[in-house]
Amino acid sequence: MRESSSEATPTEPSAEQVATQLTAVVNRLLRRLRTTSADSLLTPTQRSVLARLDGEGPATTAALARAEYVRPQSMRLTLGVLEGQGLVERAPDPADGRKSVMSITDVGRTTLGAVRAAKHNWLAEAIAAELDGAERRTVAEATALLDRLVGK
Repeated sequence: MRESSSEATPTEPSAEQVATQLTAVVNRLLRRLRTTSADSLLTPTQRSVLARLDGEGPATTAALARAEYVRPQSMRLTLGVLEGQGLVERAPDPADGRKSVMSITDVGRTTLGAVRAAKHNWLAEAIAAELDGAERRTVAEATALLDRLVGK
């Protein structure tokens, strides 16, 4: 039976203690994952925009700016860099010819795939190097529990 309150017994941490520790660890993990692909020459915003275009399809600058919580002017700069590198391309908006939509190119997909692979490889290598079989099972179990938490 799950403990419904946030109070801890002498041998169990409280929900607040676990939340604090988990937040700190997840933030450090995310920072580390972001730095594993520094040689890709993509900023976190550029990677995020490429991932969004890859997953959600073509979008206008305004729609991307709203989705990324940045000003349209900032998104235009980001898209300009990505377009200059051949990672995205511009086409007329079929619904409104005065606008244009941006989409990821094959080069952009390849670059995004390399960034994702670098992150995955770093994490897999770190798990293999730092954790024994029992610890890997514990992490797998914790991952399933975290998945359940965020799946709500």
